[in-house]
Amino acid sequence: MNPRLEEIYVNLEKSYPTQKEYLQAAKEILSTLSPVADAHPEYVQAKLFERFVEPERIICFRVSWVDDKGEVQINHGYRVQFNSALGAYKGGLRFHPSVNLSILKFLGLEQVLKNSLTGLPIGGGKGGSDFDPKGKSDHEVMAFCQAFMTELYRHIGEFTDVPAGDIGVGGREIGYLYGQYRRIVQRNDGVLTGKGLTYGGSLVRTEATGYGLCYFGERALETMKHDSFKGKTVVISGSGNVAIYAAQKAMVLGANVVAMSDSNGYIHDPNGIDLAAVRDIKEVRRGRIKEYVADHPSATYVEGSRGIWSIPCDIALPCATQNEIGLEEAKTLVANGVIAVFEGANMPCLLEASRYFMENKIIYGPAKAANAGGVATSGFEMMQNAGRVSWSFEEVDAMLKKTMENIFDHCYATASSYGDPYDILLGANVYGFEKVADAMMKQGII
Repeated sequence: MNPRLEEIYVNLEKSYPTQKEYLQAAKEILSTLSPVADAHPEYVQAKLFERFVEPERIICFRVSWVDDKGEVQINHGYRVQFNSALGAYKGGLRFHPSVNLSILKFLGLEQVLKNSLTGLPIGGGKGGSDFDPKGKSDHEVMAFCQAFMTELYRHIGEFTDVPAGDIGVGGREIGYLYGQYRRIVQRNDGVLTGKGLTYGGSLVRTEATGYGLCYFGERALETMKHDSFKGKTVVISGSGNVAIYAAQKAMVLGANVVAMSDSNGYIHDPNGIDLAAVRDIKEVRRGRIKEYVADHPSATYVEGSRGIWSIPCDIALPCATQNEIGLEEAKTLVANGVIAVFEGANMPCLLEASRYFMENKIIYGPAKAANAGGVATSGFEMMQNAGRVSWSFEEVDAMLKKTMENIFDHCYATASSYGDPYDILLGANVYGFEKVADAMMKQGII
C-alpha cells in the first residue's frame, strides 16, 4: 500500500478502534488505490483520500414508538450521508438488531463507489435502525416507521438524500415510511425508492439486484472465458430477494442451482432447486429453508449455513450477508473446481478470500460492481418520478442489463490497464473512485 494511504488507514484504526466492519471496507478500498495515489500527487496534496473515507455527515436520533401492548419502545436511528460529490446521497435503510455505526459506515463507503459505477448522478449514503421487524405486527411496524420518519424527514429530499430499502425494509416498510414523509411535508416526490407500483415505484426493482448479478456474471464469463451460465452448477447462499431472483435468472440462463440457505442452515438438491417451493416457504409462509426437504426427497438439509460452500459448483453466488466466505471457504471452492464467484450480498468475501480467488485466476465480481443492479434500478425509479412517467418491465430490464454490462466492461478495462484483468476489485475501486475524486477536486475543499 502507498505509504500515505497506509498512514490514513492507521489513523482510522486509532480513531475508530471498535468499528471493525468500517475498517475492513476502508482497508479493502485503500489497499487498491495505490496506483491512483502514485499517479495523482494533487489528490494527496488536497488530502482527498482522507476526505473520501470519512462521511460528510452522520445523523443519529432516538426513535420512540408504542407497541401493541401499549408499552413505549426505544430504538436508535441513523443516517450516514457519506459523499455527495456526484449527486444526492443514495442508499438503503436497514432495520436489523445488528445495525450500528460501524456497519452503516462500511455500507455507506461501499455505496459511494457502487453508485459511481452505475454512471448515474448519485452520491452514497446508508441508514437504518436496530429495530427488528421480525415478529412484529403490521401495526407495530407502521408505528415504528412513522416514528423513524418523523425524525428523518428533515434530512432527506429528492435532490438531497433518497433512501431505499435494505435488510428488514421491504415494500411494507417503504410504504409506511413514504406515507409518513408525504403526510409531514405535504408533497409527493421521489424521496424514497422501492415504492409500490401504484404510488411511484418502478417495475424490475424487486428483481433488480438478483437479475443484475447474473447479467454482470454472464458478461464476465463471456469476456474472460468465452463461457456462460448455461450448463453450470450454481450454489447460492441466502434465500431472500437477491438470492431468489439470482436463482431465477441463473436458471433462465441455463444453469442448475443446487443449493440455497438461510441463517439457520442450507439445503442441497442435486436435481436442482425447486424455486417455486422456496418462494412459497420464504415469501408466503415466512418459514425456514429446512421446510423444503419435507416435500423434496432428493434434497438434504444441513444445520449451519457456512457449510454451503463445501458443495462443489462451477459458479458461487454469495447473497446472504457480509463476511460469509473466509480463506478456508475460498480454498474449498477453488479445490472443488469453481470458475467464478459473483457477490450478491455486500462484501460477503473477506479480503484474503477475494485475493485468493484472483490469484488463482477465478473470475471474481466484487459486490460494489456485481450487485449494483438494485441501486441502478432505484436510479431509474428516480428518473421516472422526476419525469412523471412509468416505463415497461422490458424497458427497465433492458436498461438494467446494459448498465451491468457497462459496469463490468469498465471494471475489466481498468483492471487490464493496471496489468491484471482478473483483479476486478482494483478495477471497480479505481474506476469508481476516480469519478468521485475528479468531482471532489473540481468542487473545491468542502
